[in-house]
Amino acid sequence: MTGPEVLDVARDAIWTLLIVASPLMLVGLFVGVAVSLLQALTQIQETTLVFVPKILAIFLAMLIALPFMADALHSNFLRLTAHIISG
Repeated sequence: MTGPEVLDVARDAIWTLLIVASPLMLVGLFVGVAVSLLQALTQIQETTLVFVPKILAIFLAMLIALPFMADALHSNFLRLTAHIISG
């Protein structure tokens, strides 16, 4: 494998990682901001209040986005194996 081929494989892996992780990270970000805004408006400063809504929202987002995530990982795997087979 030459240097440019290694860089192409690494770039594809990083891009796939971003595509797969972004739905869950964005849901966690939006839920965290919403709960923080609610805490600031009501002056409830309970530190454990953030975790339960965030865990539930990320779990639901994972159930919804899992087929998309699996498809992205599968297509990356197929590209990588085709690249390995081709030499």
